[in-house]
Amino acid sequence: MVHTGACIANLLGQGGSRKYRLTWKWLRFFKNDRDRRDLITCGAAAGVAAAFRAPVGGVLFALEEAASWWRSALLWRTFFTTAVVAVVLRSFISFCRNGNCGLFGQGGLIMFDVNSEIPAYNTPDLLAVILIGVLGGLLGSLYNYLVDKVLRTYSFINERGPAFKILLVIAISLLTSCCAYGLPWIAQCTPCPTDSDKECPTIGRSGNYKNFQCQPGHYNDLASLFLNTNDDAIRNLFSSGNKNEFHITTLFIFFTGIYFLGVITYGIAVPSGLFIPVILAGASYGRLVGRLMGSFSSLDVGLFALLGAASFLGGTMRMTVSLCVILLELTNDLLMLPLVMLVLLISKTVADCFNKGVYDQIVKMKGLPYLEAHGEPYMRHLSAGDVCSGPLIVFSSVEKVGNIMHALMMTRHNGFPVVDEPPFVEAPELSGLVLRSHLLVLLQRKKFTKNRVLSGSELLTVFHAFDFAKAGSGKGLKVEDLDLSEEEMEMYVDLHPITNTSPYMVADTMSLAKAAVLFREIGLRHLCVVPKTPGRPPIVGILTRHDFMPEHVLGLYPQIAHQK
Repeated sequence: MVHTGACIANLLGQGGSRKYRLTWKWLRFFKNDRDRRDLITCGAAAGVAAAFRAPVGGVLFALEEAASWWRSALLWRTFFTTAVVAVVLRSFISFCRNGNCGLFGQGGLIMFDVNSEIPAYNTPDLLAVILIGVLGGLLGSLYNYLVDKVLRTYSFINERGPAFKILLVIAISLLTSCCAYGLPWIAQCTPCPTDSDKECPTIGRSGNYKNFQCQPGHYNDLASLFLNTNDDAIRNLFSSGNKNEFHITTLFIFFTGIYFLGVITYGIAVPSGLFIPVILAGASYGRLVGRLMGSFSSLDVGLFALLGAASFLGGTMRMTVSLCVILLELTNDLLMLPLVMLVLLISKTVADCFNKGVYDQIVKMKGLPYLEAHGEPYMRHLSAGDVCSGPLIVFSSVEKVGNIMHALMMTRHNGFPVVDEPPFVEAPELSGLVLRSHLLVLLQRKKFTKNRVLSGSELLTVFHAFDFAKAGSGKGLKVEDLDLSEEEMEMYVDLHPITNTSPYMVADTMSLAKAAVLFREIGLRHLCVVPKTPGRPPIVGILTRHDFMPEHVLGLYPQIAHQK
């Protein structure tokens, strides 16, 4: 749901879809970098709010995981988005509850009041909670390690073509089906509880007690977990009505199966996520610990299952505040807040000793230039000018068309510095920064001059503001789309009208660590580095996200890797 919400928001941010005729003129106001980032952040928050019916948790998830640049305007936008999601979701649930939607609307992770026990606890109970947190950290770090290895293996398989992707999906599907239908055969049949108000055995696709080849009046507890919907399986594990509903061996088998099935399923060509398998695995080993410590702790086994799910979520995803609020909104019980907070902090602390969170590992494996909230320690020993690498391509304020075309064809740079030179000024000085997309729009209109003269603001009269709006994915102009003659290549074009004359700039002597924090906090794509001393060229270089990556910095200065 997080991915779905982000995809819908990205589609709206690029103006809709022309292919399916889903475009509206008002969407063009969002076709810029900042608003598109905000829309995607709101989409991710809406996905969490819709999946778990947790509007506040969705806002905190966007703050903790989705956004690298947070501000007050984005806070109320995400809050408004999740509030709308909560209202619409409740309306649809009320409509579908009467059977108007068939099977749709019968499930869903809506687990209010799943645990009716009052969480009164003492010192032995806190020791049990600490044990749950430590187990969650250890199992979560192992889970992340296995997921990383499996994803690297799948990447080699998926690169071989669509046929291998389909074969991989078929193989994992067959293995999952064999486990789901094969493992319940080894479980024992259990007599139905006599004091339960729920139907036993269950008739239908969901419920607490699955018959599965048992005699009348009995149920198969392992089938009640494997052959059930995920939300009902979680409800069954969280339930506190029958302490002995699931055998210890059943919980161990289910945890082992879900744990390793979740590892091998993530990364194949199906829309599968991590939240539900992690919750299922965590709830199963949490309830298992609760059964084993029944004589030592007075806490309910359903509460142990909830704490186990929280510990495993904290150990894998390393989120704390958002997970805490999501779980509280799911269970509608504020009395469990101290225990959930404690188990999340312990599991995250233990897991951080071994590796990073699963999302951070996936981002690193894909090679995405994600900036951490703070610079690496060795960055304090370098300045911004030390990492400016490669030949700097600079445009004159009135540049020859051929030079611009050559730079666009030979490089993939997205921004170029513009320098005013004589005879327009007495000495060279930095005019600003021009974007690649704006240069392509300017060259396409072919408003050139034969002589090197200033065109002024009159040049912009032939353009509309939306001509320079950010294009959608794969929809923007490309260099190959331009058709310029030899005569036009020898002409000149004035870059002043499309130049950003107030780009963010830092001195070349500024600490690289401070520059990294500035770059991330403001949400920049380009940071100009200018000389501190006079008598030098007006610009030293341009820093982009890739220039702050540890791989780039350590590639230039490998000897500082161990400096603190």
